[in-house]
Amino acid sequence: MDYIHTMPARALPVSIPYDHHLHIGAIIFPAMDQIDFTGPFEVLCRVPNSTFHIIARDLNPVSDEHGLLFTPEITFREAPPLDVLIVPGGPGQIGVMEDDDTISFIRDCAAGAKYVFSVCTGALLCGAAGLLKGRVWTTHWASHHLLKEFGAIPIDERVVVDGKFISAAGVTAGLDGALRLVALLRGEEAAQQIQLAIEYQPEPPFDSGTPERAPHSVLFKARAASRHLMETRQEQIKRITGSI
Repeated sequence: MDYIHTMPARALPVSIPYDHHLHIGAIIFPAMDQIDFTGPFEVLCRVPNSTFHIIARDLNPVSDEHGLLFTPEITFREAPPLDVLIVPGGPGQIGVMEDDDTISFIRDCAAGAKYVFSVCTGALLCGAAGLLKGRVWTTHWASHHLLKEFGAIPIDERVVVDGKFISAAGVTAGLDGALRLVALLRGEEAAQQIQLAIEYQPEPPFDSGTPERAPHSVLFKARAASRHLMETRQEQIKRITGSI
């Protein structure tokens, strides 16, 4: 299987003509992780010759998991054919996992899109839409083991590219995945220009961003804090996939 993982990776050919106006769209939903959306938005709204669409089930304001409000631009029914579909994650993924309108939109959009980009547990929504089977994929470390329930081949990497499917690990990995996506859409130089414009050169104050690097006590507390969410997620996925 031909896939490319981890930023930076070997250069990929740009197959989309520059004069083709790109329609890039992200779905939003209640209790999502806002940076799963806003991180890629900050990068992808700058793609040359493109329009970024903010899409939701309806036009009511959407609150992220901490109360930050977003205003959808268009509904699923109003969305144009998309070249790129972005699927964020977050705790609200559970609430829309069994929503037929949302899952059908992801499935239908993915069929015609040139790229599908999942961030964090947006991977699980893509799984519910039937996109993961036989594909190499990644997601947030706490939900990584759930990918196999949808027939995916889980890879513990920050960004994974498998054909037209791009997946980013937890939350902030969406920035890395978005830059990789720009390179696929408009070339590496365009991606580098955007990286420079947003001054994305992270230097975190602590080396605890993955389970392997975090101190044992930090990992223990993180797992304990998310245990109920993880159990709910797993029960739901087993119900959806019939694997109980």
